[in-house]
Amino acid sequence: MNKTELRRRVGDMSQLAGALRMEYAEGRAKGTAAIEVRNGSGLRFVVLPDRGMDIAYAELNGVPFSYIGKTGVVAPTHYDEPDFLRSFTAGLLTTCGLTYMGAGGEDQGEMLGLHGRAANIPAEDVSVFQDWVDDENYEIRITGRIRECKVFGCDMALTRTITTRMGDNAIYIHDEIENRGFQASPLMVLYHMNFGYPLLSADTVLETNCTGLRPRNPEVPLDLANAANFSDPIHGYDEEVFIRDAAGACYTALHNKATGMRVQVDFNGDQLPYLVEWKMMGEQEYVVGMEPGTYPPFGRAAARERGELLFLQPQEKRIHDLKVTATKA
Repeated sequence: MNKTELRRRVGDMSQLAGALRMEYAEGRAKGTAAIEVRNGSGLRFVVLPDRGMDIAYAELNGVPFSYIGKTGVVAPTHYDEPDFLRSFTAGLLTTCGLTYMGAGGEDQGEMLGLHGRAANIPAEDVSVFQDWVDDENYEIRITGRIRECKVFGCDMALTRTITTRMGDNAIYIHDEIENRGFQASPLMVLYHMNFGYPLLSADTVLETNCTGLRPRNPEVPLDLANAANFSDPIHGYDEEVFIRDAAGACYTALHNKATGMRVQVDFNGDQLPYLVEWKMMGEQEYVVGMEPGTYPPFGRAAARERGELLFLQPQEKRIHDLKVTATKA
């Protein structure tokens, strides 16, 4: 329905769609800024500007598809770098980076924690746009910037724009990462996208056009033949991590064949040349991560040692584009 016909039927567009700014009021989430987005077509998700402009809850027509860890939403003031997992909300997206991600450890005398600091950096210059962009398209767009910086250290900025439209149950993520300093800086980014029940079940399969399936650790034998298949929760399950290669137009999806629900992540493999699959069939930790990234999660020291560590030169900028689409047959 076009702009004129729809406006004839409502007093205010918030009846159908919109972005609502709010703040968590209690527990370890207290004080955390959030933006709830409804696109008017059944898609709802929650952006956390105070948590790296990441996305926590996500659902389609009232059915959730993101995984929320047992910590729930945790304010960045509770971030404990040596123990990242104590504030790992997971959610639809946890951004790992910007100058290191993956395994922690020491790199050139610097002690690094698991998965970097990006997900616990509050954003600045946060803005919300919600209006018609033409006669056919009502758009909701959220923009914010995080900065990973340090005196006598890096000055990296990530400007993220998250967009959705009425009639299009997709979330578009556009990231611009810039080295604002005057020395080259390591660049490591992993888009830790996490999916759970009821999208995830024994009826779910993983679909992708990425190739070269292999375990993260070649010394640990994993069931490669069943990497794309899942089960009900298993007591004492040990996580499995698989890596695939990406190039050009890439996608990965979880498809629940019993319910017909399917969530697909599209990304540019020339920007993000690796796809990590985190398969965790445990109790409570019942989650599958589909994670495009600039490098596998081996950690920065390993990347440097192998001569594979990426650097962003002073004032250089890098673009990453991803799209998450939810459908139900």
